[in-house]
Parts: sequence; C-alpha cells; structure tokens
Amino acid sequence: MASTIQVRVDDDLKTKSDALFKELGTDTTSAIRMFLTQAVANNGFPFEIKRTVAEYNPYAPLTEEELFAKLEVSRQHASQGKYRGADEVASDMRAKYGL
Repeated sequence: MASTIQVRVDDDLKTKSDALFKELGTDTTSAIRMFLTQAVANNGFPFEIKRTVAEYNPYAPLTEEELFAKLEVSRQHASQGKYRGADEVASDMRAKYGL
C-alpha cells in the first residue's frame, strides 16, 4: 500500500524545483521519494545541515596554526603574571555551576 504526503511550499520554490528536477531527468515527486529513501538509508538527513551565519564555537577544532597562536598568547600572558591557578579556576566553576 502507498501513502500520500502533502506539503505546502511557496509557488516560486515549486516552480524552480520542478524546473531543476526536470533538467536532472526526474520530477519533484520522484526527487522527494529519493530524499526519503536516502534519509532512511543514512539514518538522518542525506546531506549536512549548517547554520548560514557563522557563530563562534569554542569547541570547534583548531588548525595547528590556530592552536600555536593561542599557545603563544597564553605564554605571553603567563610571562606577564596573567594567569590563575587550577584551584582558583575549579573554585569558580564550583560556585558558578553549583558543583
């Protein structure tokens, strides 16, 4: 048995996607079916989902050059006495996060 999915989209998007898929030798219905098949096969979206605005992510991997630059800044701060001991940092974290 086959199920039906109805989706509302902007007229302009529908026109452009119909034209694109026709150029690719298929139709919009088949393209949606391909998307769903690939989503199931990949156990998620079959493409990468990203934010369009780059936001600062302190957990993003650093390049080797970026890491060395940060280490150099840290060395300069340490040589100027601008550092905190581990006990002070841990105490601040306990207070801030209730640990």
